[in-house]
Amino acid sequence: MASQATPRYTVPGLTVENASTLIELLQLRLHALNDLHLTLKHVHWNVVGPHFIAVHEMLDPQVDRVRDMADDVGERLAALGGVAHGTPGTLVEERTWKDYSVERADAIAHLGALDVVYTGLIQDVRAAVETSGDIDPATEDLLIGQLRDLEQFQWFVRAHLETAGGTLSTADATTEAGAAEKASKASKASKA
Repeated sequence: MASQATPRYTVPGLTVENASTLIELLQLRLHALNDLHLTLKHVHWNVVGPHFIAVHEMLDPQVDRVRDMADDVGERLAALGGVAHGTPGTLVEERTWKDYSVERADAIAHLGALDVVYTGLIQDVRAAVETSGDIDPATEDLLIGQLRDLEQFQWFVRAHLETAGGTLSTADATTEAGAAEKASKASKASKA
């Protein structure tokens, strides 16, 4: 983590030690949101196939909202007395996940990969909500609102991957590449 000294001050009602915990937690959320923004744009530019326009247009509002989320997290981090590290080098150095691995691919493959991305992100936000809830209701509230939006975005993605019977074509996939492959195979099998 970038130099995360205990802040010299924080918001009223919090100790600087608790603020330091929140700052570290929020810094990883900021990295995740900045990474998600870039990943969504990557998919937006590299999606092909018959579902191109639907996915291409579905992603723009997600990109806009994720950018707003990152701004809110960075501002909360600063309000707590921290430094919001938003540079690409710091993101790459500190992230705890691998880079998005799918390049130019059909819409269903990218959506399968995005399902895995959203799952990991949502799990991390839920853990952050739990930690922040023990310390600061304002930070917890910020994260809960973002969690709700991220879950809705995953629902939009999953609607393309779900059968009428409620089965996800990406079930049990643990990697983006694996999910992309499973989603593509299921899509081709349903057309045969």
